[in-house]
Amino acid sequence: MRRLRQWLWLLLLAGPFPAFAADDAQTQGTAPPSATPQHRLLNDTFRFTLGAFYAESTTEARLSPQPGGVGGDVNFEDMLGLDTRQWVGEASMYWRFAERWRFDLGYFSINRNGTRTLATQVDWGGNTYPVGTTVNSTFNMSDLRAAVGYSFFQRPDKELGVGFGLHTTAFKVSLDAAGVGDKSESVTAPLPVLTLYGNFALTDTWALALRSDWFSLSYDKYSGGVRATAVDFVYQPLTHWAFGFGVHSLTLRLDVDNPSAKLETRMVFQGPAVFASYSF
Repeated sequence: MRRLRQWLWLLLLAGPFPAFAADDAQTQGTAPPSATPQHRLLNDTFRFTLGAFYAESTTEARLSPQPGGVGGDVNFEDMLGLDTRQWVGEASMYWRFAERWRFDLGYFSINRNGTRTLATQVDWGGNTYPVGTTVNSTFNMSDLRAAVGYSFFQRPDKELGVGFGLHTTAFKVSLDAAGVGDKSESVTAPLPVLTLYGNFALTDTWALALRSDWFSLSYDKYSGGVRATAVDFVYQPLTHWAFGFGVHSLTLRLDVDNPSAKLETRMVFQGPAVFASYSF
């Protein structure tokens, strides 16, 4: 989390740069900006975005056989050799289908594999992988976010809103070693979230977009919580095309109690992001 705060401070410090550039343009005799910035982020009906973020990952899981079995906590980066950093593709869109209403959709996936000779014993789903065993591991995860939002405060250059949606998270976790065998678990879990968002025009070409998702609950065989944030600066020099950078994060805690096994997971993905978008 300290690294995430560092990135956020850098972004917030960078925020005034467009305004400084506008002031400098005035002193050099160029046309002054309008009194109220008009940015297309707050006006266009549709926006489609493709990008990537350089995710720093922390992944912990426990798979316990049912009934009554107890597995050990496994850190997939430290113990099993999964990469701690990786570029992750992202895609998103929004649709302003009414004056104050919008629909948001976003998706990303991360697939990781690792091979490591164990320095400590691992207990996973009823299998015991002793010290010195070479273990192949997989942790594949995807997240589909869909939400409907309502802008309760709206001005030509700014808006604040609240929404409700779902993070549908799917992942597959597996460990495999010669002489011990393979043990895997696959889960797809829809987790409802509350959303707060804000969009602010800094100039006619620069804007700041903020979003935070949060929820925690237990239902059926699922229990857990989601926290997701995005802080983005959007530069739109062209009528339909924009470019930007920011910081994105997702923290997910999910426990799934199946008849054959109980899976407990803790995942954190966070890092800087870059993107391009087309809007109209």
